[in-house]
Amino acid sequence: MTRSKLALPLGALVLAGLVAVGLIYAIGPFGRNAEGQNGAAGPLAPYAQGEMAKFVSFAEPEALPAVSFLNGQGEEMSLDAFKGKVVLLNLWATWCAPCRHEMPALDGLQVVLGGEDFEVVALSVDAGDQSKPRVFYEEVGIENLALYQDTKARAHVTLGAFGLPTTLLLDREGRMIGKLVGPAEWASAEAQALIKAALEGGGA
Repeated sequence: MTRSKLALPLGALVLAGLVAVGLIYAIGPFGRNAEGQNGAAGPLAPYAQGEMAKFVSFAEPEALPAVSFLNGQGEEMSLDAFKGKVVLLNLWATWCAPCRHEMPALDGLQVVLGGEDFEVVALSVDAGDQSKPRVFYEEVGIENLALYQDTKARAHVTLGAFGLPTTLLLDREGRMIGKLVGPAEWASAEAQALIKAALEGGGA
């Protein structure tokens, strides 16, 4: 078979692959679309406005696959440690410029709403030891977010985050009730209203 005859099928395969990757990125974790499960708007959809316009509210909570990571003391833990709280799980890395930009806002959200019922869990997926995220925290003055790191850099793939930053909102059972792909102003009034609605059971 000549080279010209091979080029067309190969090109078609490459194009199909790119389309598939694009669909995966657009749909996000676990096959949900932009309107929530099965095309239905989730209970937090009314709060997806302003700074939260990109937030996707799921119609039904979704169980997450297990992931393990280290806390600031180097101890291994999992998301089970946060059950009983509403959690904003932010997947980020020091090499991701948008992640770095939004981190102070996440720190501010933790100041305003963090406590026994809610926590911002900023999970670094920087490979290697904890020096990079720790130095970054010091450089930008992050004082209210605990340090969590997946030193094997696998958590974002396991959780279906095909772009960073990706932020997942979890209910008190550790189930995903919504997500936002890309950076956001998490200290904004719209973000606080969204979290308060989840705390009041809007995502149950």
